[in-house]
Amino acid sequence: MNAAAPKGINQGVAPVTYGQGDRPPRGDYASAAGDYTCAQRWSAYTPEQHDLYRRLHERQSAQLPGLACDEFIDALQHLGAAETIPRFEHINTKLHPATGWQIVAVPGLIPEEAFFALLAERKFPVTEWLRKPEEFDYVVEPDVFHDLFGHVPLLFNPVFADYMQAYGAGGMKASRLDACELLARLYWYTVEFGLIDTPKGLRAYGAGILSSAGELRHSVRSTEPRRVAFDLKRLMRSRYKIDSYQATYFVIDAFEQLFDATAPDFTPVYAEVRALPEIDAGMVLSGEREFAVG
Repeated sequence: MNAAAPKGINQGVAPVTYGQGDRPPRGDYASAAGDYTCAQRWSAYTPEQHDLYRRLHERQSAQLPGLACDEFIDALQHLGAAETIPRFEHINTKLHPATGWQIVAVPGLIPEEAFFALLAERKFPVTEWLRKPEEFDYVVEPDVFHDLFGHVPLLFNPVFADYMQAYGAGGMKASRLDACELLARLYWYTVEFGLIDTPKGLRAYGAGILSSAGELRHSVRSTEPRRVAFDLKRLMRSRYKIDSYQATYFVIDAFEQLFDATAPDFTPVYAEVRALPEIDAGMVLSGEREFAVG
């Protein structure tokens, strides 16, 4: 989720994020189109990069049982074998018939209006570059592994897929209301770092958790973070950091809850949230429902 940036691709200003972090974003934007999409350039990936992707996929897949939601685990198979970085067009031959979505390549972080517009068209932007070997355990920005492994599987789920499109449509309106930061928090705490309460216990569905070597177990099993029941207005008031494990996770009861949350007109919601104080990460308010780990 990205903050405002110039509309022209050649103005030389890289997008920034709303969360707090120390690293500037990266990515080669010179060859991108006006909507910030670009070619995947699959033939440019080296054998070493393909092997790095394979090892990332192998390690993360082994951690999923008991920590990731069943919907994600079931859908992961749609990405195919992980011996090489997948070709986006190959995934689209399965994804589009399933939910009407397709993935498109982007150089990296993109401005929020471009991001919202793509989601509203059922196009999910996937970063084309892969992290460096020394970033095997952690990378601040989304790379091709984070986007493919973390985000794309749940786009095969019809309810979640509809939520993502509704989010994009709502985001385009939020940009006109100067409310993108509030909507960014919704994305962060659901699509990136959301938990879901299941009959088997808490499970992760957020891409930032599912693609992280350490945060998957931390989010579901550690006693350190707070886990709070999903509440739209409370969530929009909550700050977050982009370069550390989350201090607070928000827990939904079902994916339908996300879709229902995006259905109303957010205009009065934004007004109400702006009139209230922001909440620091890790704070729990009086009377909030918290989830304990087993």
